Amino acid sequence: IITLSDLECDYINARSCCSKLNKWVVPEVIGHAVVTVLMLISLHWFIFLLNLPVATWNIYRYIMVPSGNMGVFDPTEIHNRGQLKSHMKEAMIKLGFHLLCFFMYLYRLVLKITPK
Repeated sequence: IITLSDLECDYINARSCCSKLNKWVVPEVIGHAVVTVLMLISLHWFIFLLNLPVATWNIYRYIMVPSGNMGVFDPTEIHNRGQLKSHMKEAMIKLGFHLLCFFMYLYRLVLKITPK
């Protein structure tokens, strides 16, 4: 979010912004897929079903990158067609999702640890 807002305010150029953001796309896809599979294996159905659409979206977004682009975030296209605004919106939604998941995981952890 900070990197995208820096690009929006012209504090950094599009190429350095996109290279910083693209560096984290593959670890995000792998990490979210691993968490989703672990929730399936451990039979936490609600959390699995909550994570499945986000993991699917991350994988879809990574696979559908056009062949000439630098990555998911492309410096030549980030200012075109409102992509910067859509990337900002997606980042805010993901931040809210991860915050919600953090508190759900924390609640489950405390619930499991406390004696009955």
